[in-house]
Amino acid sequence: MRRRINSWFHRQIAFWAFLFGRRDIALDHWRRVRLLSPDDAAVPATIAHLMSLAGQRAAAIPVMEESLAIDPRSAAVWFNLGFLQQEEGLNPQALVSFDRALALDDKLDRAWYGKALSLIKLGRVDEAIPLLKRNTELQPMSPFGWYQLAHAYVRIGDPERARTVIRKLSEFEPQVARQLEKETGLRATAAQ
Repeated sequence: MRRRINSWFHRQIAFWAFLFGRRDIALDHWRRVRLLSPDDAAVPATIAHLMSLAGQRAAAIPVMEESLAIDPRSAAVWFNLGFLQQEEGLNPQALVSFDRALALDDKLDRAWYGKALSLIKLGRVDEAIPLLKRNTELQPMSPFGWYQLAHAYVRIGDPERARTVIRKLSEFEPQVARQLEKETGLRATAAQ
């Protein structure tokens, strides 16, 4: 009982510290919670997240892996691990993590997007295109997938499809579409 009360107390301190921008204090209290609740997979995932926010991405990776060792059934945690790996340039490992996330939740649009970015970074642009398309199906109003899809089409030498994407994007994010036109040299409508 005392252990539960102490865990609750430290969680409350961590919550309020984070709310008031004191991530260092929040992290310290989450580490105390970890000692009191070693079987709670959410605790190391939260610690890893705070470490990442503090710029400690490489050190956060094994902590995120600890969360998955406790409970490997969280698509979001697999995605977060993939994101950390990607940020550290570990794209082959990130692909595995994103695949694990997608095996648990094939509607996790962020994982489709993240996997596509890792493929692009590995020079596998052709493989990234269907993943970016899936991301845009799941999140049709988010400009990120569309933006990367237009660039992918340019990279493989398909300016017409890139124009189609820019046109689509101009319907709901005209500023991003204009940025793409500037970066690619393509106009949403082909010159007559």
